Amino acid sequence: MGIELLNHLVLGFQTALSLQNLLYCFVGVLLGTLIGVLPGLGPVPTIAMLLPITYALSPVPALIMLAGIYYGAQYGGSTTSILVNLPGESSSIVTCLDGYQMARNGRAGAALAVSALGSFFAGTFATMVVAGFAPPLSDLAFQFGPTEYFSLMVLGLIGAVVLAHGSLIKAVAMIVLGLLFGLVGMDVNSGVARYTLNVTELLDGINLVPLAMGLFAFSEILANLEHTRKREVFTSKIKGLWLSREEFKESAPAVLRGTVVGSLLGVLPGGGAILASFAAYTVEKKVSRTPERFGKGTIAGVAGPESANNAAAQTSFIPMLTLGIPSNAVMALLVGAMTVHNIQPGPQVMTRNAELFWGLVASMWVGNLMLLVLNLPLIGMWVKLLAVPYRLLYTAILLFCAIGVYTVQNNTVDVLLTIPLGILGYLFLKLGCEPAPLMLGFILGPMMEENLRRAMLLSHGDPSVFITSPLSAGMLLMAVVLLVIVLLPTVKKKREVVFVEEE
Repeated sequence: MGIELLNHLVLGFQTALSLQNLLYCFVGVLLGTLIGVLPGLGPVPTIAMLLPITYALSPVPALIMLAGIYYGAQYGGSTTSILVNLPGESSSIVTCLDGYQMARNGRAGAALAVSALGSFFAGTFATMVVAGFAPPLSDLAFQFGPTEYFSLMVLGLIGAVVLAHGSLIKAVAMIVLGLLFGLVGMDVNSGVARYTLNVTELLDGINLVPLAMGLFAFSEILANLEHTRKREVFTSKIKGLWLSREEFKESAPAVLRGTVVGSLLGVLPGGGAILASFAAYTVEKKVSRTPERFGKGTIAGVAGPESANNAAAQTSFIPMLTLGIPSNAVMALLVGAMTVHNIQPGPQVMTRNAELFWGLVASMWVGNLMLLVLNLPLIGMWVKLLAVPYRLLYTAILLFCAIGVYTVQNNTVDVLLTIPLGILGYLFLKLGCEPAPLMLGFILGPMMEENLRRAMLLSHGDPSVFITSPLSAGMLLMAVVLLVIVLLPTVKKKREVVFVEEE
C-alpha cells in the first residue's frame, strides 16, 4: 500500500510539475487570490465565468486551474477580512471578527502571517488526507450499483440540508427547486419535452453555466451595488509579517485543531469551507481559557478558522473524485467541468485517469506553496486593488460573465436566461435562502433520476430493493437519523446559534 501510494504521488508530481500544468496552477491560484480579495466575487461565479475558457484546454490543466481558483480564494478572502472587515469570500466571514480587530490594534502583519502559514499547513495536511483516503474509498465505490448510488445521493442532499445556513425549510425548498430545475429538458426514456415552455434551446436542459452565473455572480453584483459605505483600509500599519514566539505558541494548537475540524467537515456533503470556519471558531472559543477575548483581536480566532477553511477546501475533493458526488457548489461546477471533458466523475477516475487524479492531488500541494510565496510579499498590491471603486469593477465583471455564458454553446438564450436567474438569486439573498443547496440539487437531480430508473428496471419495479441492499439501507438509515437529529428542539436551537455568530 505504502509503495503503491508513493508511486502514485511520483506520477502526480511528474504531472503537476510539467511546465504547462505549473503555469495553469499559478494562473489558478493567482486568480483565486484576486477573487478572494475583491469583495463580491467568490470562487463559484469565477469558476462559472472561466468554465468556457477551459473547454479549449486538455482536462488536466483545466481542472488544476479551476481547483487552484477554489483554494486560492480561501487565502485571498482572509486578506480583505483582516484589512477591510469585508469578507472577500463567504468562508472568511469568521476571520473578520478577530482579524480586523487585530489590524485595528496594529497587528495586521501577525494576522496576515498566521492566516497564510495556517492555511499552508492545513492545505498540506489535507492534501495528504486526500492522497491517503481516496484510494480505499474508490475501491468501496466499485461495489456501488444504481440502488446504492441513489441512496448515497439522498444522503448527500439531506446532509446538505442539515449543514446549510439558516432555516431548514428554506434549505429543503432550495434543494427541491434545484431538483426541479434539473428536470427541465427532454426525458431520456420517452423523449418527451419537460417544462421547456416550447423553447427549443431548453430541450437539452438548463445549462450549468448560466444557472451558476445568474444565482451567484449577477445576484452578488446586485447586492453589492446597494452598499455605499466607505471602506476603511489599514494599509499604513502593515509591518512585521511574522509572528513573535508568544503568537506562535498561541496559534499553533489553534492551527492544528482547525486543520482537523476542516479536514473532517470538508468531506461531508454540503459542508466545505464555510461550515468548517464556523465550526473551528466555535471550537476555539470553547477550548480557550479566555473566551471573552474572542471578537476583540485574539490570534486563535484567526488561526483556527483560516486553517479550517483551507483544509475543508481540499478534502471536499474526496467525495467528488471518488464517488462523483459534489459536496458543495464549487465541486458541483467541477463535476460539470469534468463531464464537459468526457470524464465521468466517480471511482473510475482513479483507474482510467490516474494522471488526472494524482496530478490534481499533487498540484494542490504545489499550489499551496505558490500561495504562501505569493501572498505575503504581494499584500501591498492586493490592498491597492481594494481602492478601485466597485462601480468600475462591476461593469467589467458583467461583460465577462455575458461573454462567458455565450461562448459555452454560442446561443443567446443562455445569456437571456441569466437575467431571470440573476433576479431570482437576488431575491434568494433578500429572503435569506442559500443558493448552494439549489446547485447541489440541480447537479445531483438528473443523476438521481437516472439511478432510480436503473434500480427500478433491474428490480422489475420493486421498491424494496433499496432496503434489501445492506449498503443502500445503511445510507438511507443514516439520512433518516440525520433528519431526526436536526429536528430535535435542542439541536435546532444550537444549530441556529452556531450560524448567528457571523451577524
